[in-house]
Amino acid sequence: MDLNVAKVGKPHGLKGDVFVDLRTDQPEQRFAIGQVLGTDPDYGTLTVAGARVQNGRWVLRFNEVTDRTEAEGLTGLNLTVPEGDSDEDDAWYSHELVGMSANLADGTVVGKITGIDHGAAHDFLILHETNGASTLIPFVKEIVPDVNKENKMVTLNPPGGLLASDAANLEVDNSAEHLAEEAAEYAAPLAPKPGTKFAGEIEGTIEAEDVDTHQHAFGTLEPETSEQ
Repeated sequence: MDLNVAKVGKPHGLKGDVFVDLRTDQPEQRFAIGQVLGTDPDYGTLTVAGARVQNGRWVLRFNEVTDRTEAEGLTGLNLTVPEGDSDEDDAWYSHELVGMSANLADGTVVGKITGIDHGAAHDFLILHETNGASTLIPFVKEIVPDVNKENKMVTLNPPGGLLASDAANLEVDNSAEHLAEEAAEYAAPLAPKPGTKFAGEIEGTIEAEDVDTHQHAFGTLEPETSEQ
């Protein structure tokens, strides 16, 4: 049986690079150039040609994958190493997660892991909460920062409202509304001043200060000139 060391996410760029979600504490070793990784489901072996961290996430390139189309075919694959190749104290098999206690960082027990749902971009832990609800927990480092085999426990760092027991604290993304408000505030001082005349509308001219301001806002205003 092989150990999972990462799960392939979305492609990055046009040359076959992919984002991966880590399942290892030794990424520098696992993804060193020349390392050969297995795949599950079986896609054949992949040889690491490059590895880097970008915006907090690991990006890999493989000798066998040369463009974005091929990289898209890797999405959702688990990258594996043979069991005997692992010397990580906290390396684990997927089935070992089932039955583990799920705790918050402060030690509060919120439930038990009852299964794993293999999503396209990343896996989900199926959490049976203490109130009886079942919740899918994205199995990413930001939300599941630690898996402790010895204590049979996973530590969760869920955003507000992810757990059914915390539904009242749901964090709603109001970014679109916030951006609209910012745009309105930004546009207000750029609105045309009363009495400003635009070329092509009526006869007259636009003062220099108006031209500078409104060219910034609209990019197409030109002062109207009159023949002498």
